[in-house]
This record gives sequence, structure tokens and C-alpha cells, in this order.
Amino acid sequence: MTLLSRILGYVRDFFIARVFGAGLATDAFFVALRIPNLMRRLFAEGAFSQAFVPILAEVRNRESAENTRTLVDCVSTALFLALLAAAALGMVLAPLVVYVSAPGFAAEPGKFELTVAMLRITFPYILFISLVAMAAGVLNTWSKFAVPAFTPVLLNISFIVGAAFFAERFDPPVLVLAWAVFVGGLLQLAFQLPFLWKIGMLPRWRLNLKHPGVARVLKLMAPAVFGVSVSQVSLLINTIFASFLVTGSVSWLYYADRLMEFPAGVLGAALGTILLPSLSKHHAGGASVEYGRLLDWGLRVTLLLALPAAAALAVLAMPLIATLFHYGRFSAEDAWMTREALVAYSLGLVGMILVKILAPGFYARQNVATPVKIGLITLAATQLMNIAFIGPLKHAGLALAIGLGACLNALLLYSMLRKHDIYTPQPGWLAFALKVAASVAAMAAALGFAMGPAADWLAAGWQWKVTMLTGLVLLGIAVYGACLLALGFRLRHFSIRGAE
Repeated sequence: MTLLSRILGYVRDFFIARVFGAGLATDAFFVALRIPNLMRRLFAEGAFSQAFVPILAEVRNRESAENTRTLVDCVSTALFLALLAAAALGMVLAPLVVYVSAPGFAAEPGKFELTVAMLRITFPYILFISLVAMAAGVLNTWSKFAVPAFTPVLLNISFIVGAAFFAERFDPPVLVLAWAVFVGGLLQLAFQLPFLWKIGMLPRWRLNLKHPGVARVLKLMAPAVFGVSVSQVSLLINTIFASFLVTGSVSWLYYADRLMEFPAGVLGAALGTILLPSLSKHHAGGASVEYGRLLDWGLRVTLLLALPAAAALAVLAMPLIATLFHYGRFSAEDAWMTREALVAYSLGLVGMILVKILAPGFYARQNVATPVKIGLITLAATQLMNIAFIGPLKHAGLALAIGLGACLNALLLYSMLRKHDIYTPQPGWLAFALKVAASVAAMAAALGFAMGPAADWLAAGWQWKVTMLTGLVLLGIAVYGACLLALGFRLRHFSIRGAE
């Protein structure tokens, strides 16, 4: 389901690139989208989910069904009121928010005003999508993983329909994207409500801010804001830096980020979603052996799939960008600039995905202090790298800083898991890593040889590009899979019952 969502996400970005290209209008929209998205990831999918899911799993395991229902009711009511206030405040203070988050836009009044107008339309999205994230936390705890994974498809459909059929009805046309965000958030929330009702967890209005569960969630949320969402804060700061660069820089970073998000979302989000409630269950039940075994499984599967994905993104950067985006108003210059950012992002892809696997190792134990400290260190290091890289590398330097910061975050999380005896690697890691590295190297060499000159992809027709890219993807899978088989890998080696 996550894969389906990501594929439709590419279709959505194809329409955005074709209709609007990469320029003033898209820069304004991506800033207007990034701000409520940041708040969503900070307070909903990030800090809230990491605080709420372990507590919900604990109450469900140890207390009655009525107590579990009461917890969901009280938390959802408090969350709704907080989100309603945040959305209203954001709409009122939209000019100030844009000035703080993209100060470079102030030098271009038309760009600044357009961003403010779209931000006022998109800000209510935080209300809808944060409630969606809460519903997803409940459904995942009940092992209903497919429903939350499918839900983002509705946002992508909203974008596609809006860009393809309604853009010309707006003035300026780019406003249709802001309204697509609003409608998409509402559709996602409406879709999940029947499934909550089916498991008996559809929230009822119950305002009780003194409920012990609400207090515990708030206590864990406050520091988790930093521990979970360092990369999102870094992306916002990157937007501030990028707003001072040439027009198009924000858009180039967005399109590159979307390509990088495909493997990060399909693998990182899917594994992270499954691991947190499963780890929480093992911790609540005192099953420390299963806890460590499940973490080890997550790390091995991550490296097995993330390393070839990162290599493929770097090698096939231009084929991917030319095939997906180089149409209509998306120029050859936009393609080359996006390629620079994508190659830089790919260097940190493994780190970005590992963070989604390692962080639940702490949060399932309701340990937020350690990830917070690591997050603050990573945030500071990323900004120092931003300052160092932006001069010589421009927008690509900002992407490189994000990637290297994620790798530092993952390394520190791993070190602390080992130091606190939360995780001990299972036998065979050295041989495993060497075999994967050799297989990735063979795959990268085959792809680099087969793709030909990067410039040829910009001049080719879409039929040739789609056919060739499909062939390259199949070639990469075949070479990587053949090498793994030759080195003794079998699918049964990566089967585990602990995630159920």
C-alpha cells in the first residue's frame, strides 16, 4: 500500500512539473506546503505518534478495553482542540510565518504575497492530517497496517485531479495545488473513520486534560519534538537558506527530495510503522530477547534494500528526472539542477532510513531523553555543514548537509543503543555487510554502463525514456538479486514472526 502511494506520488509530481515547472509559483507553493507538513511531522506523525503509540500499546496490553477507549477519547479531544487553535493562529499569522521561514522571498513582493495566500489555504491541513496520524496510530496498534498505508493515496489523487482538470479555473493557476492539499487532508480523515468504528475505537468527545494518559503523552511529546523530527527542522532551515538562492532552488530541492522519499517512504516508513507497536508490545511484555531480535531484523532488511536504492538514485539520477519530470515547463536546466540535489541526497539515504528504524528502539521503551540529545547535536552539525557547503555547492550543498546529518543521527542512535545494552548485533554481520556491498557495487557498475550519456535522456522522447528506464530498473534488480543468490542469500533468511 505504501508502494502504491509512492507511485501515485510520482504521478502527482509529474503533473505538477509539467503544468507549473520550477519557478516562482512552485517555489511559493512548496514553501506553503512545507510549513504545515513540518508541523504535521513534528507534532503528529513525529512526536505525537512516538509518544502515543507506546502508551496505547501498554494500556491495551495491561488494562481493560474501556480504559483503552477512554484514553483514545481523551487524547483525541485534546489533540483536536490544540490543532484547531494552531491552524487558526497559523492562518492569521501567515505573513509572519512566511517571513520567518522564507525571508528571501520578502525581496520579491509578488512571490511573498502568493506564498502567504497559499499558506492560509494549506494551514488547516495540519488539523486534518494530524487527526489522520492519530487514527493511524490506533489502527497500527491493532495491526491494521494496510489502511493507514493506503490513506496518502487520496492526497495524491486530489493533486492529480486538481492539476490536470482544474488549474485553469484559478487565478493564478497554482492556487489549485493549495486547495488540493485542503481537500486531500479532509478526504484522508473521512476515509479512516469507518475503520476506527469497526474496531470500536472511533473517538468520542471527552474533554479531560487531567487524564493520566493525556499527561503522559504530553510529557513524552515535548522532548520528542526534537528527537524524532530533526530532519524536518533541518529541511525548514534549508528552505530559509534556499530562499536567498536563485529562483527555482526551492523547487529543485523539492523534486529531488520527492525522488529520495520513494525508497525512504516505502522502506523506512513501512518498517518504522510496523516496528514501533511491535517493539512496544515486546517491551510491555518483558520480552527483551525478541525486542533485540526484531531490531536486528529491521537493520538487516534496511541495509539489504536501502544501500542498492541509494546507489541506484545516484547512478540513475538523470534518467529518473528526465523520465518523470522533463516535460512542459520543466526545462533542461531544471533537470540538471535537480540532478545535483538528488545525487547529494542519495549519499544520506541509508542514514535517513536507519533513523526510522533506530529511533523506535528508544521510543518503544518510552525513552525520549537520549534521542533528544542526539537530535540537538545532529541539528547543530547540519547547520554548520549548511554554512560550509552552500557557498561552493549552492542548493546541492543544502541537500548534502541533510544527508550527512541523517547519517550522523543514525550513527549516534546506534552507538547509544549499544551503550545502553538495548541492542546487541546477532552473529554474522561482517559477512552480511561485505556480501551486500559487493552486490551493490556490481549493480551500480552495470547500471552506469547501460544507461549511456546523461545528456541523451533530455533529448529523447517519453516512450524511449520510459522503456529504457524500465529496462534499467529490471537490470538493476536482476544483477543485484543474482549476486545475492550467488553469495548465498535466500528470502527465508529474512523472515520473522516478531513483527506480527
